[in-house]
Amino acid sequence: MENQIELDIPAEHERNIFGQLDKYLQKIEKTLAVTVIARDGSVVVKGGAASLKQAEHVFRELLSLSERGETITEQNVNYILSLALENDKTSLSEIDKELLGYTIQGKPIKPKTLGQQKYVRQIRENMMVFGLGPAGTGKTYLAMAMAIAAFKGNQVEKIILTRPAIEAGESLGFLPGDLQQKIDPYLRPLYDALYQIMGAESFIKNSEKGLIEVAPLAYMRGRTLDNAFIILDEAQNTTPAQMKMFLTRIGFGSKVVITGDLSQKDLPFQAESGLEVAVKVLEGIEDIGFSYLTNKDVVRHPLVQRIVHAYEKYEAKKSYRESRMDHNRNKQNKKSYGGNRN
Repeated sequence: MENQIELDIPAEHERNIFGQLDKYLQKIEKTLAVTVIARDGSVVVKGGAASLKQAEHVFRELLSLSERGETITEQNVNYILSLALENDKTSLSEIDKELLGYTIQGKPIKPKTLGQQKYVRQIRENMMVFGLGPAGTGKTYLAMAMAIAAFKGNQVEKIILTRPAIEAGESLGFLPGDLQQKIDPYLRPLYDALYQIMGAESFIKNSEKGLIEVAPLAYMRGRTLDNAFIILDEAQNTTPAQMKMFLTRIGFGSKVVITGDLSQKDLPFQAESGLEVAVKVLEGIEDIGFSYLTNKDVVRHPLVQRIVHAYEKYEAKKSYRESRMDHNRNKQNKKSYGGNRN
């Protein structure tokens, strides 16, 4: 039997909540299997009892975002719908309170998902945090925002950003220029985030004073890093020896964030990742946190989320097929071995 509910949606919030050409309304209808009829100042939702509860939660959350002056994005709608489908009553308004700072254009920097909020809290509470997850989950960007906030608040004396200088599956040959110009392409994503949050002028000024350092991982050897906020990005491309070298550089008063995506290793075939080893070795050690982000935490274009999800499904199927083949091979080998003995 079809039921219905009526929800108040003030006219000034309709366009934000409904989306351009009612795009968000159509997505809600399709995802929750409900019918939504928009009237002046309200919406009537028709559907099954469980679907109506989910739809009510979705519209309340979207209205709450709109009332706080947020421009609702497709990512917001997708995430709220995913929570509703799992009957998770987490409110985005609680997540939205975690203000980390502002970009140079004045836009607030905040976690946008529950996974991102947990990641931010792990960084606040631990001396060292491993942030693992797929592309677009904000691992580096949020860590960068927290590093800059700690620097501006005099909690640390310097920021050190590093990543292994390894080519992403392609040979770049002999790059022109001096040493700095040769390594800059590897570090460009870190510069981009710094410029967006801090501004180029402020970054250059602090960089010249040695207060902000962006360098390849190899430059960390032989140093002790005290009173610094250190971010190791793309850590899946470290070797176990490089990771151990980095971890043993950490000094007093420092905070460390290590980010990586184990599904995007650019190491030679069958080479072991230093990040993978570190996660196994360090699990359970006090003051080291682990934050695992998923495709639900992707905050780039919604297409990126769908791409990440598609690859996860493909790789899970591939892994299952390979494990079955290994199992059948072992079974066959045992039979052959037993036959030979007889």
